[in-house]
Amino acid sequence: MDIVLELFDTFLFDPVYATVLPANSTSPVAQYVKSVATATFSSVREGSTGAPQQPQQWVYEPSTRFFSVQPYHWAYESSLPRDNIYRQFLTLFLITWIFGNVLYFVCSGLSYWLVFDKSAFQHPKFLKDQVKLEIRQALWGMSGMAFLTAPCFLLDVRGYAKLYDHPDEAPFWLYNFLQFPFFLLFTDMCIYFLHRGLHHPAVYKWLHKPHHKWIMPTPFASHAFHPLDGFIQSIPYHLYPFLFPLQKFAYVGLFVVVNIWTVMIHDGEYLADSPVLNGAACHTMHHLYFNYNYGQYTTLWDRLGGSYRRPNEELFRRETKMGQKEWQRQAKEMENVLKEVEGDDDRSYEAQKIAKKVT
Repeated sequence: MDIVLELFDTFLFDPVYATVLPANSTSPVAQYVKSVATATFSSVREGSTGAPQQPQQWVYEPSTRFFSVQPYHWAYESSLPRDNIYRQFLTLFLITWIFGNVLYFVCSGLSYWLVFDKSAFQHPKFLKDQVKLEIRQALWGMSGMAFLTAPCFLLDVRGYAKLYDHPDEAPFWLYNFLQFPFFLLFTDMCIYFLHRGLHHPAVYKWLHKPHHKWIMPTPFASHAFHPLDGFIQSIPYHLYPFLFPLQKFAYVGLFVVVNIWTVMIHDGEYLADSPVLNGAACHTMHHLYFNYNYGQYTTLWDRLGGSYRRPNEELFRRETKMGQKEWQRQAKEMENVLKEVEGDDDRSYEAQKIAKKVT
């Protein structure tokens, strides 16, 4: 994330901080911020006698060997230098929050427009105003997830993770390729256990139920989580580079890919009838019947844990996928499972809204 932070600082945040908190400002706010920044720096830099030294001016160092982006004069004109921990946290939060929302709306919007079958609106378990509710939940959830994720990125930026830059810095040359399957296998395993744990009765109704509000999800449900729930399920992605080496660009790329995959497994397009891949069809089984297919990418851990459920064959045939007979069968089974998991159903379905209009 130091590469991302450097680019955003250079082209966006340096001018903002220099304008809002200029170094030569005499305003009380700027003076307070400057004193906090100085105290923070001095607390970790003391002379041999124990007396705090004056903070040194920030010096530009490229975050990668592949390119450098020389900073403009703005970088030296703020009370908060680039390497100040408070500034870094705030900037990383804003990047995560803003970029997360952009990625969500672009990917979910394109999937909803180009892939999602709007016939699902007629499903008996499609909620009243569901798309609006999914987006509202996602916006609230992503703001909290960004706040909780920013400290993880902050630790990365400040050098506590095992992120490396050049391929020559890898443990061995082949690792530059092996890191991708290692990352996917590690996160797939961890998410299985975390996701299954979130279905425990002690926490399900408080944390994970908001995401299971969507029985027939649209792509906009992909990030519609309780903030803490969403962060918990993202922990394996952030934990990996603290345990194992990971190339910096790979880390950013995998973060994007993971978010795109999350949209894809909620798009309702059941292309992969695979016994290995935990795609949209498998995840639909999870939303319909709750206690199956907790995995993220593969069915491996669901098979080992006895929670795998093969998607209904009807889902892979157009004539039956969106048929009333299949929908009624799904609804009936879902209602039986829901009574065990949640008790009374407090959802308001579109079919109920239509029925009230007719009567």
